[in-house]
Amino acid sequence: MQLLDGKKLATEIKLEIAEEVRKIKAAGKKIPHLVAVLVGEDGASQTYVASKVKSCEEVGFKSTLFKLKKDITENELLTKINLLNNDDSVDGFIVQLPLPKHINEEKIMLAIAPEKDVDGFHPTNVGRMTLNLPSYVSATPKGILEMLNRYNIETEGKHCVVIGRSNIVGLPMSLLMQRRSKPGNCTVTICHSKTNDLAKYTLQADIIIAALGKPKFLTADMVKKGAVVIDVGITRVVDASTKSGFKLLGDVDFEHVQKKCSYISPVPGGVGLMTVVSLLQNTLSAAKEEFYKKSMSFGLDEL
Repeated sequence: MQLLDGKKLATEIKLEIAEEVRKIKAAGKKIPHLVAVLVGEDGASQTYVASKVKSCEEVGFKSTLFKLKKDITENELLTKINLLNNDDSVDGFIVQLPLPKHINEEKIMLAIAPEKDVDGFHPTNVGRMTLNLPSYVSATPKGILEMLNRYNIETEGKHCVVIGRSNIVGLPMSLLMQRRSKPGNCTVTICHSKTNDLAKYTLQADIIIAALGKPKFLTADMVKKGAVVIDVGITRVVDASTKSGFKLLGDVDFEHVQKKCSYISPVPGGVGLMTVVSLLQNTLSAAKEEFYKKSMSFGLDEL
């Protein structure tokens, strides 16, 4: 069994990005600028955003964090997004989810300009990804592809089972794994909470990507020997024996599943760290205008 070390890979990728930023500065060009918008005081969201801001500093990006009160109105948040859309100093920005219940998340996501949508959630970017056109790919799926690529894991002709169908991970992951690309060219089965006899599918899988959000859901008796297992889930579970009072668990019963795998990603230290560096890669692409020209319009001829 080989561990898919997200920490090691993230460090390597950050060094590569930092080197590119140094070249940008030396050429007298604008340094990439990522903005994060945090609404309310959700503990997990604060932790995620702090990690993203720290990572920006490590690679030499400019980063700005806007902390907004949890009782901000939807219109006020939309006004803030509009200002960021029209701010030429900002290359990309994210609105950290989840949002307070009185704010429509879909409406907020649609309001973000596609060219600054470095989270890759906007329908324009999702559509371009689906058609295999250049686009921002949502950070977690992008990080998983990077992990598979850098560990030279063969995917062509393999059977990949994706557990979970969210718009953020499961659905885009299933599309990416079947694309004519490397990694890709898999035969993909997507399973979810309503799938009957899920083990029937996972036992056939060469690659399993677990993104269901249920701690230790994937057990050893659901995995065939030699499979590659990617654990996307991360759940806080109360644990009085730890200093923090909780521990982080993935969707995979790591202790027992690892004995059957050829490769497996841990939680923490796996996909989560790759998600953050993927966001940095998307921001660098935005700054370099790799997918969109700034202030471009989106007509059919440009899709």
